[in-house]
Amino acid sequence: PHVRTVLLRGATEQGYAFYTNYDSQKGNDLAQNPYAELLFYWQEQERQIRISGRVEKISKAESTDYYHKRPRDSQIAAHISTPQSGVIESRELLQQRFQELQNRVEGKVLDKPEFWGGYVLIPDYYEFWQGRPNRLHDRLSYIKQDQSWVIQRLMP
Repeated sequence: PHVRTVLLRGATEQGYAFYTNYDSQKGNDLAQNPYAELLFYWQEQERQIRISGRVEKISKAESTDYYHKRPRDSQIAAHISTPQSGVIESRELLQQRFQELQNRVEGKVLDKPEFWGGYVLIPDYYEFWQGRPNRLHDRLSYIKQDQSWVIQRLMP
């Protein structure tokens, strides 16, 4: 497994949404193993929440809708930064590709690339952690079983 930071773009009763290049390392990882975790950490409050679950692609319509709400430069960047995490000769070449596409599509609607879209993590596990000075931290887990959640206190 690989770890990375993603931008949370939605939280609903269904789950937690983020968007990316489907051909990226994370897209390839999720195609091979559609399970992931989210971690939210607040150092000043000594709190964190872990959320685990299955990850599924969201609909093309939802991805397209979100894509068109993004800043224009972000739309252009999604088109030119493929293959994502691939090697590029220089920063100048990347900027040149950006400028060329920007000039070519000026005044036009830019379609969402087929290789770009959203995922939703559908939670089946939550863990809430509250740090304590004596290291007797509070940890509570919520595990989805059938249609309900089982709550357990965990050892620190």
